[in-house]
Amino acid sequence: MGGAFLAAAVLARLGGRIGLPTIPLFILAGILLGPHTPGIVLVADPHDLEMLSALGLVLLLFYLGLEFHMDDLKAGGRKMVVAGGSYLVLNVGAGLGFGFALGWGTSEALVLAGVLGISSSAIVTKVLVDTGRLGNPETKPILGIIVVEDIFLALYLAALQPILSGADSLAAAVTDGGKAFAFLLLLALAARFGTRMVGKLFATRDDELLVISFLGAAVFMAGVSEWFGVADAIGAFMVGLMLGSTASGERIRKLVHPLRDAFGAIFFFAFGLSIDPGDLPVVLWPVLIAVAVTLAMNVVAGLAAARVYRFGPGPAANISTTLLARGEFALILATMAAGAGLDDRLSPFIAGYVLLLAVLGPLAAGQSHWLARVLPGRPGTTGETGNSGSTGSTGESGAAAELTPPGTAEAVLDRR
Repeated sequence: MGGAFLAAAVLARLGGRIGLPTIPLFILAGILLGPHTPGIVLVADPHDLEMLSALGLVLLLFYLGLEFHMDDLKAGGRKMVVAGGSYLVLNVGAGLGFGFALGWGTSEALVLAGVLGISSSAIVTKVLVDTGRLGNPETKPILGIIVVEDIFLALYLAALQPILSGADSLAAAVTDGGKAFAFLLLLALAARFGTRMVGKLFATRDDELLVISFLGAAVFMAGVSEWFGVADAIGAFMVGLMLGSTASGERIRKLVHPLRDAFGAIFFFAFGLSIDPGDLPVVLWPVLIAVAVTLAMNVVAGLAAARVYRFGPGPAANISTTLLARGEFALILATMAAGAGLDDRLSPFIAGYVLLLAVLGPLAAGQSHWLARVLPGRPGTTGETGNSGSTGSTGESGAAAELTPPGTAEAVLDRR
């Protein structure tokens, strides 16, 4: 584990000198030091880091919830659903069509619909942090689309599981989907009406007790979510959503930073461990075509979301590129497909597709101003910030100012 941290840090430092984002470098460290490449093998079995990797994902989504205030959710609910629904229709629909065009089978096509259709919440979160855009106006629809995707994800997995397992009972599939939806509804009601009570429960001046409390709550709720058939990360996200609106929200944001960064690095490192580069040449052309399809659909979806929110080409380019990466959910689907005995080409295809977009996504997000120059629309439209390619820490300070409720100005100034 120590070697994993150090390898990720060394590669990230080297990449930082030439302007590369940290995410693909963490993944590259896992590939180079994993069991599928010659040379030093730090981790022979990727499952050895499974729990730490899961913790990294939970903390990334918990932090995402902290930055997504209930006021934003209530104020932009309809726009969020329209933007998120448009993104899913375009990308999931394109993924389903691509799957049938490959001719690998109906079950394989249904898996590919999810692989091509769902963004990586973990990578999106990291991109927003690394590019300093948490305070940008277009970040709200980006987070809204992620929320809609996570809700769809829970229902999609519940429907896909009986198909992959060969279950012939429609009642079982409906029961699993209903259980997941009921739990999501319960979480939403708790976030909507239970914030004041949660704030009282977590109120303490002792940082040690606060860290133990929010970490325990996030991980515990992630486990409960998984038990109900909902993605574990959505439970952590909802806990963050509730805590971010409490009086302790600003302190929690500061305290969770080092935990999020450390275990987030392990998540991406473990992701790299699961990739076998030797399997990639067999599916090279399908991977390249799928990446081209995803690029096109993300640009269209970004323009659609920008139109809903009346943004200009700069924010539209940011939305398109930030949501481009695919990651943890695609790997979950690859594992399910392998267990169900689907086409052997499916797992290496997913690995190559995810790896390529995990590299291209952060790079494209950092250079989104080039895309903005060719998109339709006029600079200066609502939400045009002019910093589509900005990096640095100013975005996090901006996020505090943008997303912190009234009455906590002192905390924002202190953070700056």
